[in-house]
Amino acid sequence: MTGMGDDTIADAVAADHTAIRVALWRALHLRADPPPHVIEDEIGLRLADPGDGWRDRPDMDVHATRRTRASIVARARFVEDLVVERVGEGVDQYVVLGAGLDTFAQRRPEAGARGLRVFEVDRAGPQAWKRRRLADLGLGVPPWLRLVPVDFEGDWWGQLLAAGFDTGRPAVVASAGVTMYLTTEAVEATFRLVAGLAPGSMLVTTFLRPIEDVEPEERPQLEVAMKGARAAGTPFLSFYRPPQILALASAAGFREVRHISAADLEQRYFAGRTDGLRPSRGEELLMAVV
Repeated sequence: MTGMGDDTIADAVAADHTAIRVALWRALHLRADPPPHVIEDEIGLRLADPGDGWRDRPDMDVHATRRTRASIVARARFVEDLVVERVGEGVDQYVVLGAGLDTFAQRRPEAGARGLRVFEVDRAGPQAWKRRRLADLGLGVPPWLRLVPVDFEGDWWGQLLAAGFDTGRPAVVASAGVTMYLTTEAVEATFRLVAGLAPGSMLVTTFLRPIEDVEPEERPQLEVAMKGARAAGTPFLSFYRPPQILALASAAGFREVRHISAADLEQRYFAGRTDGLRPSRGEELLMAVV
């Protein structure tokens, strides 16, 4: 990270620890869970560069994190399947809000060859760090990938438009692992922006359910995550039950809204497994169509 100012380095490292954990869980899926794998992502591990002892981290415990990492890989696969399907139907814009260490552009270059433009939207510090890691690995940033540094408390939508996003063309907008950090007012504002896009656009976003909805054996892990988020200055602010978030999306103006439950993801991606791997209902998905 030579060449970045001390403040930027500190911001990037502090802001990236959740994104790094997600990347490591995706890598752990390949190493700890037998095939078939829901998603195969080695590039995220290379970007994170956690060192040889990463599997000894407490948050990488193979058994304690089983359902969490199943949720992480399932949500990633669902979003990617949706994007690929929509690209086949002619959609040529994909926006990743809070992109973190997303590696779709590196793993799916054929999408860019088919005319897709990917806009990764994230805070400036973490994004500068990621750009440097892509360069260090010799991956770089292809012309069809736009890294859009924003202040999510400011006019991030304007920054997206300035990067070339066209509101008059259909798009897929994805937001994974973000809504819990936002107020309901901020979630509603984002929903309204996306609902105003061209017909055929889609939003897919995760949401956290209240802790009492989570499987009893998963609650201690969520409590630890909540405590860690508070200590880091990024507390979890919003939890939703499915009817609540569906109502928010409908009120924002989406034509069609759908709850994608953990059971839906289990049926889609984990059917027939004998190892007990399945996602938790702690984090589920909303899909909304303009």
